[in-house]
Amino acid sequence: MQLRPPSPTRPPAPLTEDALLARADAIAGWTIGRLARSLGRETAPDQRRAKGLVGALVEAALGADAGSRPGPDFAALGIELKTLPVDRRGRPRETTFVCSLHPDELVRTSWEASRLRAKLARVLWVPVLSVPEVPLAERPLGAPLLWSPSPEDEARLRADHALFQGLVGAGRIDDVTAHLGEVVQVRPKAAHGRARRLSADEEGGPILSLPRGFYLRTAFTGALLARAFATGLGAG
Repeated sequence: MQLRPPSPTRPPAPLTEDALLARADAIAGWTIGRLARSLGRETAPDQRRAKGLVGALVEAALGADAGSRPGPDFAALGIELKTLPVDRRGRPRETTFVCSLHPDELVRTSWEASRLRAKLARVLWVPVLSVPEVPLAERPLGAPLLWSPSPEDEARLRADHALFQGLVGAGRIDDVTAHLGEVVQVRPKAAHGRARRLSADEEGGPILSLPRGFYLRTAFTGALLARAFATGLGAG
């Protein structure tokens, strides 16, 4: 009788930063297709959903345990996981979503206690080659980077948070556009343009506004990758 090989299983959550980094290092250079096969999954042909799929695969491979609960992806370690689509020179191709903007929470919460700061306190970045000519299944993962903001980084993040907090607190949430912020930008984040969230106007009255999210600009994520790695992903 021929025995079937054991089914792939999701590893348990890592207990230490070193264990997490070892797992991330072990899959560096793997293609998305190989990663999916190792987990008994498939890569969808619809590349418009690539980012969500890649993030889910990397979470599963590394043992992220937060699921849909609020908080960092690796709850016991306080580490957030971010996959970062990059070009062949290792430059980010798009901004990075950090967390949703909740107007009431933003106004009453200091930078130190903010959701934005908590999400960025400790981040495991996993670059992923993302260029149109390379099919999703053939795109490789890059070397991981475990990062915390430097004092200069934190000062810039704090300044942007204060800018948005001041505008929203003054009832000017519609003045918060993607043009504002040095390293963080605020953009609408909704399934469709009809979605609305309760906020306040300049006189304190209730208004409905588009749901928004905090995003890191590509110049910021590109600079932190450049500081960490001498070369980018891919060859020429």
